[in-house]
Amino acid sequence: MNSDLVTKPFDFSRKMSLLIDDISRRVEEFSTIRSDQLAVAVSQTRNNEMHGIQAKVTPLRFAGGHITQEVGGRVWGLERLFDSRTNQEILYVITFYLPRFQNQSFEEKMITVFHELFHIDPKFNGDIRRFSGRYHLHSKSQKEFDNEMSRLANRYLSLNPAPETYRFLELSFHALQKRHNHVVGLKIATPKIVPLSENAAA
Repeated sequence: MNSDLVTKPFDFSRKMSLLIDDISRRVEEFSTIRSDQLAVAVSQTRNNEMHGIQAKVTPLRFAGGHITQEVGGRVWGLERLFDSRTNQEILYVITFYLPRFQNQSFEEKMITVFHELFHIDPKFNGDIRRFSGRYHLHSKSQKEFDNEMSRLANRYLSLNPAPETYRFLELSFHALQKRHNHVVGLKIATPKIVPLSENAAA
């Protein structure tokens, strides 16, 4: 059998993890990200509409990186997630919604990736980056925020990363699927907040 005719499924989670790892090595703003404690998941959208959530980051710690939080005199914790291969605890899950995410333009996809990475606390403690005031997740201007993410993405590309690291983002979902026959990725259920005890939070 001609090996050229055998096409392996495209592992979206693995390729995106490699891209994120490369970004963290090249772009100073993301140098604290540890890819071995960040999981990339996929979620299938019900239709091909472009509007809607493209990606999200799920932090696996409470504010300040605490593993528990006290609310109303009761202590709560998040279900903990571990990499089955390394037993390394995961602190963040980034989920990409396919095919919607992959059907954006290359520039929009890069902005989305940097957008989600920017939500990670610079201390990489399992919490999200928090802005002051009412805009605790974004700056007060979404346009300014997106422009900054575009600037960071362009800076990364100017550092001459290996094309194979990001080339998959140049394809639509249909083209990616056609080239590789099948697109696969990790499915990770959102960890739940569970009651622990009546003790004070850690």
